[in-house]
Amino acid sequence: MKQFNEKRTVTLLEKLVKTPSPSGFTDKVMQVIREELTSIKVPFVQTNKGAIIATVKGKDDTRHRLLTAHVDTLGAMVKEVKSDGRLKLAMVGGFNWNAVEGEYCRIHTASGKEVRGTILMHQTTVHVYRNAGIAERSAENIEVRIDEKVKNAADTRALGIEVGDFVSFDARFETTESGFIKSRHLDDKASTALLLDLLWTIKEENVELPHTTHFYISNNEEIGYGGNSNIPQETVEYIAVDMGAIGDGQSSDEFTVSICAKDSSGPYHYGLTRHLTALCEKENVPFKLDIYPYYGSDASAAIRAGFDVKHALFGPGIESSHALERTHVDSLRATAQLLYAYVNSDMMD
Repeated sequence: MKQFNEKRTVTLLEKLVKTPSPSGFTDKVMQVIREELTSIKVPFVQTNKGAIIATVKGKDDTRHRLLTAHVDTLGAMVKEVKSDGRLKLAMVGGFNWNAVEGEYCRIHTASGKEVRGTILMHQTTVHVYRNAGIAERSAENIEVRIDEKVKNAADTRALGIEVGDFVSFDARFETTESGFIKSRHLDDKASTALLLDLLWTIKEENVELPHTTHFYISNNEEIGYGGNSNIPQETVEYIAVDMGAIGDGQSSDEFTVSICAKDSSGPYHYGLTRHLTALCEKENVPFKLDIYPYYGSDASAAIRAGFDVKHALFGPGIESSHALERTHVDSLRATAQLLYAYVNSDMMD
């Protein structure tokens, strides 16, 4: 079984999560991906939508596999410049306002200038607002306090800030001695780091894969249409490598690889899912099977788009998804082991 390169994976993950990339604003992070793939010396193409597809040719070049992970994240856009100079926001992706309340952020202006700020309730000051603790966390009440001397909308606009500018949330990446990794945007940059590490391993070990395999780094998953185009017609199996969601009633945890049997789009391909579980059992990879009721992936998006592929989903378990996320290196290791076992396995009939 492949030895997990923990240092390389965690280093890649930190670099990725610290590169702002809300859906619709992913040029910088895709540049990071291009640079990494160039270093690995893997050929790749970039789609019109901005996704990147790297390809490793295998023994069988007639039936292909595709693995995808996404680097776009949750974020926001400036909805309104208020009369007092603060900003109202519009969500990018699905999250709750309370998940970003109190977070430091960055406003990305059209000129390229970045302005710091903090996401707060308008009624934050408890010495002024009696309802500070119970006021609704909503687009009406949430705002950005800008870290510049602004007193009105004209002052804010003089900084180059305007409606439609993207706002990214600070990642707050941290590792602990006990092996936990805490950060925003582990969904799905943890999986992206694992795919890059797998490519490094294939190159370093001179592995010849049984099937030509594509590594699809998508950049629009959080808004529903990341990996639903540009899929090579030879593709038979399509694997979304994405987080396992943890919570009440769920099997997934932070220490195993989570294999999804069904999400909001319906069941994943039964045979391919069983192939993954069989690989885990054969290679002693710790795993959990799960069903995610409020979840969709690039694999399900590809099926909805009409692609005739067998689709499946697995990835590291992520605690507190779409908020202050956390996982453990054990889960990264288990996911890396399943990835290695899968790409080196014979395709199921």
